[in-house]
Amino acid sequence: MTVKVPNLNIFSENIYESWDIDEKYFLEIAKKIFKFYISIDDVYQKSCLSVHDFDSVSFDFLYCDSIKTHEINREYRDKDYAADIITFAIFADTPQDERFIFDGEINLGEIIIALDKVIEEAEKKGKTKEEELAFLISHGILHLLGFDHQTEEDYNFIIDLQNKALQTL
Repeated sequence: MTVKVPNLNIFSENIYESWDIDEKYFLEIAKKIFKFYISIDDVYQKSCLSVHDFDSVSFDFLYCDSIKTHEINREYRDKDYAADIITFAIFADTPQDERFIFDGEINLGEIIIALDKVIEEAEKKGKTKEEELAFLISHGILHLLGFDHQTEEDYNFIIDLQNKALQTL
């Protein structure tokens, strides 16, 4: 089965002043990763998109610092720690019969990434900060599509998919 690639409307905002990332570049990375994921029939069929009729998909990125992700975690998730990434998968987390599609567009939600944590992790892993950011973008998109990693099997599936997506860049 060939999946029709929807129009993508991806928005980003960087409020982290210590790294002026190339937002246009990372939006293109996100588009390529998203298209890669939904081009895999098994992934598309298991995603929150598969049972809906739509023309376009949108989602947002907020680039911030770990102070902000700590605040968001406390306020919205009852968790008291700073995260490198928080994904609000609004569409996927809504019961299927309550999902809202406006004018043929699905809003998947928002990915919030702490850029100071990205830099810290990249240094620990011996990667560039751009590589680590692309890794988190790929991870967040999978969450927006409805994938989670509550079991080791799910975690391995997600990491394998991420690695394949990143190899296509």
